[in-house]
This record gives sequence, C-alpha cells and structure tokens, in this order.
Amino acid sequence: MSIYQNILKAKKEGKKLLAVLIDPEKIDIENIPLFFEKVHQSIATHIFVGGSTDKNNQTKNVVIAIKNVTKLPVILFPGDVTQITNTADGILFLNLLSGRNPEYLIEQQIKAAPILQKTTLEILPTGYILIDGGKETATLRVSNTKPISQNNKELIKNTSKAGELLGKKLIYLEAGSGAKVPVDASIISVVKNNLNIPLIAGGGIRSKKQLENAFAAGADIVVIGTAFENDETFFNQLKKQ
Repeated sequence: MSIYQNILKAKKEGKKLLAVLIDPEKIDIENIPLFFEKVHQSIATHIFVGGSTDKNNQTKNVVIAIKNVTKLPVILFPGDVTQITNTADGILFLNLLSGRNPEYLIEQQIKAAPILQKTTLEILPTGYILIDGGKETATLRVSNTKPISQNNKELIKNTSKAGELLGKKLIYLEAGSGAKVPVDASIISVVKNNLNIPLIAGGGIRSKKQLENAFAAGADIVVIGTAFENDETFFNQLKKQ
C-alpha cells in the first residue's frame, strides 16, 4: 500500500497521524540512532525531512542514516530542488499557495520535474499555506512571501479549497518553524469542513494539549519539529499506550 493510500485509510478510520520533522541543518547524524529510540516509543507514524535551507547538503546523508534505523515512511519536505534525494520513500511536492512568488508557485517545480522523473519517490502533490504564527520564520525569509493572518479565515479556507480543486492530494497549514502560536483550532476546523482531502497542520506545537487540539479540530496529520529539537523529553508525553 502506498504512503498516500495509508493516509487515506487512516483518515477514513479516524486514526490520527504524527509526523516528526527533522531539519538536516539541525541534527547530528551520529545522534540519529538514539533520537529514533525515542521516536519509536512514541505515537509517531511518519518522518518528514527538510528545511528552508540545507547549506551543507546533508539531506541525503540524513535520510540514509534515518532509513538505517527505522521502518517508518520517510518523506522529503524540501525547501528547494537541491534537497531532493532518491534515498527517501516519498516527497511532498509543494506549491506555496499562500504566496505570489512564482519561484515557489511553479519555478522550483519545473526544476524538480526532470529530477523526480528519474526517481522512485512517491510524489504527494501538496498545497502549502503559510499562516501567521507571530514570528518571522525562515520559510518567510527564503520564500519572500507573507503569511495569511489567522484572522482571515475566509481566505485560508478558500485558498485550501483552491488547492484541492487544482488536484492537490494534501493541504498543509503551516505556522512556520518555531512559531510563537500554532494554527488556531478554529482555522483547522473551518478548513477541514470544506475539504475532501487529508489536512496537515504544523508549526508552533509544543505541548500534548496543543497536539490534541489540532487533532480534535480535524487535522489528519500533525507535524512537530522544533519542540523535539529543543526538548527530546517531549517524546515522553507522546508514548504509545
């Protein structure tokens, strides 16, 4: 069964999924085995690998190290075309729908197309929507786009629906790495009720309560990265029952 089929199956069954986001610039490869001992004790179901930048070109090496210690699906979450590696299982093929910078609406995708044709990666077309998390994030600086205000629920809802109608298989609401506040539960709920495809939410989630709120509001997949980077004991709150 493909990664996407498994996501759809979980959505149908009401099973919530947790993706651990690993930034190649922020993890020491030597620490990956120990880190994954904690991952495997938690409710994590997917591994996302990527960041806004990868100055030392470590994505491939990080993915290889991860694949050596886990059977969880490893999905690229690339900041740009240079982070594509066939060593992963799949890739979130992103369109930054909230921005109007052509580089992230179509130019990066054109550059990626011939590379992806030569890989065995499962491609997951994803509508990526930046939501204001109260902090200027690396994604904002790199993409040179503005996030959508959390007060503008109508625009967030319509942007998400436009992504679905364009054929995206996933919608990703992102407050940004290290966001002060996560995407509000009311926004997740509004978007979820207007979509027929799975919904991802991430950014600024630092507690089990915030995770549960995102799930309760309708997120099918929640992504946590910075919280684990800053405090690996957070995994203790998310242990399997």
